[in-house]
Amino acid sequence: MTVSAGSAPVIIVGGGLHGSSTALHLARAGVHALVLEKNYIGRHASGVNAGGVRTLTRHLAEVPLSLASREIWLRIRDWVDDDCGFEQNGQVRVAENDEDVAALKARHATMAGLGYTHEQLISADEVRSMIPAITPTVCGGLIAREDGSADPYRTTRAFRMKAQSLGAQFIEGVSVHGITRDGGDWVVAADQGVWRAPLLVNCAGAWADRIAASMGEPVPLDPVAPMMLVTTPMPHFLDPVLLGTGRPLSFKQRANGTVLIGGGRLAWVDRDQEKNELDFRGLQASAQTVCDLFPHMKYAIINRGWAGIEASMPDGIPVIGPSSTQPGLFHAFGFSAHGFQLGPIVGRITSDLITQGVTDLPIAPFSIKRFQGKATN
Repeated sequence: MTVSAGSAPVIIVGGGLHGSSTALHLARAGVHALVLEKNYIGRHASGVNAGGVRTLTRHLAEVPLSLASREIWLRIRDWVDDDCGFEQNGQVRVAENDEDVAALKARHATMAGLGYTHEQLISADEVRSMIPAITPTVCGGLIAREDGSADPYRTTRAFRMKAQSLGAQFIEGVSVHGITRDGGDWVVAADQGVWRAPLLVNCAGAWADRIAASMGEPVPLDPVAPMMLVTTPMPHFLDPVLLGTGRPLSFKQRANGTVLIGGGRLAWVDRDQEKNELDFRGLQASAQTVCDLFPHMKYAIINRGWAGIEASMPDGIPVIGPSSTQPGLFHAFGFSAHGFQLGPIVGRITSDLITQGVTDLPIAPFSIKRFQGKATN
């Protein structure tokens, strides 16, 4: 039988990085949110992604947010009492042929025309000097020198622990079954009780569209599961994170010598069962790309592969901001497999919207209104 469980000034559904970041920023503003997580913090996208801290080649709408988030990443220990494994070794998107070079030059010209200087073209010689192990046929690259990577699960946990230390409450293993209005409050019914709050934040990741639909604003969200591979430790050969241009690839070597291989190739997903199955042909294609760029990787030993369930939007950018139909409801979901770097700033944006009614960052492109009248899955 469902019983009353309590109340809070804000309820956040979903305890991944964006939910935990929102709870932290609210706590710093004196608002002690309640975070409800159906699994454990970082179970899916937030804890099992590639950990890229990337401003490089962001969607143009995301660039202001990404640069603002980078300022938090550069002082991450001051924010969460943990460096989160953040390493600022840069990210490089490499060109393998003339078509890739043209694409990177076009991107650089676009960014320069908008006044952005954090993305810089580098020559093939510069790429080879920076990464001696790379194939000598590489044709150049585009670099963001202040980018890097971090440990995703450690980061999510650090945001959670810091928020909790400032008064936020986290409850794990709680599945939300229904959300209704009662006067000025949201009533959140879960399998361990009922909670009430005047304000609600939808950070439910691959399940966030169900909350949105129940509020009369359906969205065409796809649950996806980007696959990752990790090798056993290898001698050091790579500092920056390496990205592909014409072929999907995200490639980095961690401090312990293991090599992490990703890039967006997808596993099969059943989100209702919270299961996925790896696509070994896709993994083979990723491995081939790696071996083409780093011939010595043909001798690498794969330790394991995995995938986490994430929310992808058809235009490749998230939903951030207030509901279009319900006062007191805010959304932050659909980060389309590249939301990790944005986590710190999205929490601040959502907190500002709740506590001040406004944000100083341009979030109009992320409005849920852009999907009004469009078919859903």
